[in-house]
Amino acid sequence: MQNNTYDVVIIGAGPVGENVADHIVQGGLSAAIVERELVGGECSYWACMPTKALLRSGSALRAARQVAGAREAVTGSLDAAAVLARRDSFASHWKDDGQVSWLDSAGITLVRGQGRISGERTVEVTGADGAVVSLTARHAVVVATGSGALLPDIAGLRESKPWTSREAAAAESVPARLVIIGGGVVATEMATAYSSLGSAVTMLALHGVLHLAEPFAGEHVVKSLEEAGASVRVGAEAASVERNADGTVRITLTDGEQLDADELLVAIGRTPNTQDIGLDAVGLKAGGWLTVDDTLRVIDESGAPVGGGWLYAAGDVNRRALVTHQGKYQARAVGDVIVARAKGEPVEDAPWGRHVATADERAVPQVVFTDPEVASVGLTAAAAGAAGLRTRVIDYNLAAISGSALHAEGYRGHARMVVDEDRRVIVGFTLVGPDVAELIHAATIAIVGEVPIDRLWHAVPAFPTVSEIWLRLLEAYGR
Repeated sequence: MQNNTYDVVIIGAGPVGENVADHIVQGGLSAAIVERELVGGECSYWACMPTKALLRSGSALRAARQVAGAREAVTGSLDAAAVLARRDSFASHWKDDGQVSWLDSAGITLVRGQGRISGERTVEVTGADGAVVSLTARHAVVVATGSGALLPDIAGLRESKPWTSREAAAAESVPARLVIIGGGVVATEMATAYSSLGSAVTMLALHGVLHLAEPFAGEHVVKSLEEAGASVRVGAEAASVERNADGTVRITLTDGEQLDADELLVAIGRTPNTQDIGLDAVGLKAGGWLTVDDTLRVIDESGAPVGGGWLYAAGDVNRRALVTHQGKYQARAVGDVIVARAKGEPVEDAPWGRHVATADERAVPQVVFTDPEVASVGLTAAAAGAAGLRTRVIDYNLAAISGSALHAEGYRGHARMVVDEDRRVIVGFTLVGPDVAELIHAATIAIVGEVPIDRLWHAVPAFPTVSEIWLRLLEAYGR
């Protein structure tokens, strides 16, 4: 067995692991990163990038059709083959040469294979040829293995080999009929994408559509999907699934109704990729989520750092915020705090300090790239109330903004601002409408900076932009 020693060993070379390693090296320490699949991870090949490439063409076509002059120039429907080819390019044709080249240029050592924690600050990596390399970390081991699709216990589901988010993102053709189990972000985005590509989509949303968002978000998305020809079945539940000899799928619902489809996509949630990384070697449960302290050290049931504090977890595996940008945010904190501890420098672990991920609790931004887009940050009105805050909720019709009318004919949208009345600061903000994704960062800054409402009044939005929604919300609040 080959043995190698580095300051830090990271298991998982997705965006989170890459950012941890980069901050470690930038801090003057050495880093080795372990990857069993493609460097770049889920986001690069089966999630963020390819899925948004699938969605963008339909979005651009809809935008053109909502503006006179451009509408008349549109003479056909989407070219599905061209959309898939563009998607392939954004997934780098499922090759990681460019990402590996970046690791080399950054001075980060790549070790390919399945990494397993085998003892204190030790990771054994089994390569494709069965050879084992032992990596020893002087200071820390970081788990950044992400998450995978969760499959529910539905009779015949696993045997039918349904699509998960991966297959939907990497499909080589467009199914004529697609049934989707789920009503969350992946389900609604893929329903939007495949409807625009020509699939007859049926969505089985047992718990509703975007049920964790403000209620009006799901209502807008459902209306749009139905106008696009999709069938949204809120409350519908699959009882069994069967893959037929001809390759089609039959889904039997709990009420006995049967649906036939060419493909079935299951998108009901995520499960941590911790089944085979050696957690049992440090007294943790294999396959479980990892609980972390404020500086993202893994802790046990008693709240004590595992092994005295050498094990960290960043990204989806700690279940704090399952979105790539928050994982990268955590990665920056992890890399920097490991360097600080290794060098005996002060650790800034107070709320909003350099070495903690406070935004995970108070200011997580998210965009759902449906039609219309849903962009949110912070708490919903319901979540703020459940947290015991005394709030005031301000709603405004986004279509009533002059910039919205210019942006698209028939613009439909809505905005909500949730204000903590005791501190007079915004704690939640949601926008629904075409192309609202680029507007949400202003709200993120307001929430993270805890900018008083009275000061926000002096942040004057340019006219005629959709950003004028800020003025209208503040005017409504002042009445």
